[in-house]
Formats: sequence, structure tokens, C-alpha cells
Amino acid sequence: MTYEHLSAIHLQMNIAELQKQLHSEGFRHTYIWEDGPDRCYSEHTHAVETAHIILDGEMTLTMGGRSTTYRAGERCDVPAGAVHAVRMGYAGCRYLIGEK
Repeated sequence: MTYEHLSAIHLQMNIAELQKQLHSEGFRHTYIWEDGPDRCYSEHTHAVETAHIILDGEMTLTMGGRSTTYRAGERCDVPAGAVHAVRMGYAGCRYLIGEK
């Protein structure tokens, strides 16, 4: 078994654990999303609370006049109805989303 194969297995196990954690917090729907380099989402809202756990790359979230960059292993939550904007990093971003 190659290192890459072991890493892929480990990542899948971690994703399953992260999904389990989100479900235990009341996030009923979870899925993985991926955006390309420098992808931007202008100001918008969601009808539900969302959690974003960064798997690869980085994402900068701007909310309430404050911008914070999140990298692999970090999490950001966005309350339902909160106005926010997002910009992905130079290598794009892959993340696990949970929706309440």
C-alpha cells in the first residue's frame, strides 16, 4: 500500500468523523464542496446556519466587517441570515459543509 493510498484512507476516516461530529451538533445535511483558485462569492446570506471545515486550501470569510482566513483543519460557522462574502485562496479550497 502506498503512502498516498494510506493518506486517502486516513482522510476518508477523518471526514467520516467530522460528519459524525457535525450531525451530533444538529447539522442534518453534510457534503463536500470544492471551489477553484480565487473563486469569490459576493455578499449573500443563507436561510440556515452553516459550518465549514476546511479540508484543503484556504478560504477567507468576511462577515460583520471582519475578514478571517481559514486553512486546512480549521472551521468557521455562519449564522442563518448573516451577511457574508467569501474568497478562496490561490490554490482553491475543498471543505466539508454542514447545514442546520
